[in-house]
Amino acid sequence: RAYTDAVTRLILVLLAALVPVLAQAQSPGKWMQLFNGKDLTGWTPKITGYPTGENFANTFRVVDGMLTVSYEGYDKFQGANGKERFGHLFYKTPYSNYVIAVEYRFIGDQATGGPGWATRNSGIMIHGQKPEDMGLEQDFPISIEVQLLGGNGTAARTTANLCTPGTNVVMGGQLVTRHCTNSKSPTFHGEQWVRAEVEVHGSGEIIHRVNGEEVLRYEKAQVGGGNVNRTGANVPADG
Repeated sequence: RAYTDAVTRLILVLLAALVPVLAQAQSPGKWMQLFNGKDLTGWTPKITGYPTGENFANTFRVVDGMLTVSYEGYDKFQGANGKERFGHLFYKTPYSNYVIAVEYRFIGDQATGGPGWATRNSGIMIHGQKPEDMGLEQDFPISIEVQLLGGNGTAARTTANLCTPGTNVVMGGQLVTRHCTNSKSPTFHGEQWVRAEVEVHGSGEIIHRVNGEEVLRYEKAQVGGGNVNRTGANVPADG
């Protein structure tokens, strides 16, 4: 399936964040709450190694009205087969032209056995495949990821970056095939709240904003490349 068509699907991928979620309705200036503050109604979990809809160890949960990701029920990040258990939440309704906004922060420690690059690492997945189309052991949906990162307390680490599992984009008139592209955002250390917004124009432009400031812009999201890891190794998106 090509994600340059008129319909896209919102996917929220979370590793260690608290996230109230909003999406802008068709009427300018009006927002629609996607998360009800009570439970996961309208959202479908897909965790690597588990069937679509199974929320292993209550990974995704609601705490004090906030959507929370917790690894309390994991002895380690890897499952019995040794594969890392990445988790995603898929929203029930597909959208094409919209703005999605999240307010997030990272709390606690990295899950035991989690890869270093995934420390304080979450994201918003857009232009994504359906959860039921993912393989049982597939790590990431074919999608465009707005990568949300937290600082490590010392080094610079931008947020609202672009990552492309199974996809490519066009930036500055050139096809971009590298997996990740950094934004020009500041670094956010500690447990502070950050607001990220993504403005999506169907198969046209996509704009990332952090705390109201534009930090990245590109267009023409399309299927291509690897980094999907359907069976434990990088494979082409059409492989």
